[in-house]
Amino acid sequence: MLELATVQGVSIEGQDIDRCPLAIRGLTVSYGQKPAVFSVDMTVQPGAMTAIIGPNGAGKSTLLKAALGIVSPLSGQVTVFGQPLEDQRARIAYVPQRASVDWDFPTRVIDVVLMGLSRQLGLLGRVRARHMARAMDCLNRVGMREFADRQIGQLSGGQQQRVFLARALAQDADLYLLDEPFAGVDAATEKAIIAVLKSLKEAGKTVVVVHHDLATVVDYFDHVFLINTRKVAEGSVEQAFTAETLQAAYGGRLATAQIDQILRALG
Repeated sequence: MLELATVQGVSIEGQDIDRCPLAIRGLTVSYGQKPAVFSVDMTVQPGAMTAIIGPNGAGKSTLLKAALGIVSPLSGQVTVFGQPLEDQRARIAYVPQRASVDWDFPTRVIDVVLMGLSRQLGLLGRVRARHMARAMDCLNRVGMREFADRQIGQLSGGQQQRVFLARALAQDADLYLLDEPFAGVDAATEKAIIAVLKSLKEAGKTVVVVHHDLATVVDYFDHVFLINTRKVAEGSVEQAFTAETLQAAYGGRLATAQIDQILRALG
């Protein structure tokens, strides 16, 4: 599988697009007169952890939401495992930004996680012992089992994020899409979340994360997708996460010293 990353974009040769967990072609999204995402192509590698990175307002979250159909694009095509999005939704789990959730809604932690089992519960929503066991196991994986009966609004931000990750785990998806899961969480929560995400990768799942902390990209991810309204670069961390592509994506927002410090982690 050959990946060629450049500042202008990326050429990916020798790939079977039908096998790609997520393939985006020509995606454009506009809020008013100004495009938030313009003619973007993205090809997600199977069984890898990919970071979507770029400056504030670059279109990172919009790209993810448009790929999921949460916002409507002006143009473009999205396929999931080679099929239309609507035919493959059962294979996708999504963790939204914590700031976009109404945490005042009166519901228990365990009920939030059970939402991830909605397809299994059916129209009647009848929760059986196996469903409860599955939900509790997912809470245990994120270190939140003891909070099962707590109201979701009573939790800290980091705890709430863990619960939403547990809901995603309950879906047992093949493709996990997370929108800034590390934003505003404590160090212990970040460590717990990345451990779970890496375990998903080890199990053959595909993980895509909108990410803001450039200093942890090398440690956390295999591939990167840099965007600033348009695609800047795409490829493995070693190929696409470079001083050149970071300058192209961030412009004058990153000092040379900052970039050098980030890239030292690459060795």
